[in-house]
Amino acid sequence: MAEECILCRIVAGEVHSDIVYQDEDFLAFRDISPQAPTHLLIIPKIHITSSAELIEGQQELVGRLIMIARNLAEKEEIAKRGYRLVMNCGPDGGQAVPHLHLHLIGGMRLDDRLG
Repeated sequence: MAEECILCRIVAGEVHSDIVYQDEDFLAFRDISPQAPTHLLIIPKIHITSSAELIEGQQELVGRLIMIARNLAEKEEIAKRGYRLVMNCGPDGGQAVPHLHLHLIGGMRLDDRLG
């Protein structure tokens, strides 16, 4: 855990969040500044700063992130109409929090703008 990381603090239970999924390795919760009716963050419980920091052997971790997002889209009843998965990397990529996270966004027609 990175003590200064807000997402690590959520994992540790130090910061409240609206958790919608949790297992031994991952946590998913509602974004506090949603961009759509459904806006979830899915994170690994281990601290990885960004996708640029992934190492060989962590392909399964990324695959599980996507499968959790798919399952949550079903649970949130947005899978049939569609949704967006976004993973920002670094400041120029729009990453505001330095902990790997996947956004699941849906519940409305999303325009063609990036992100």
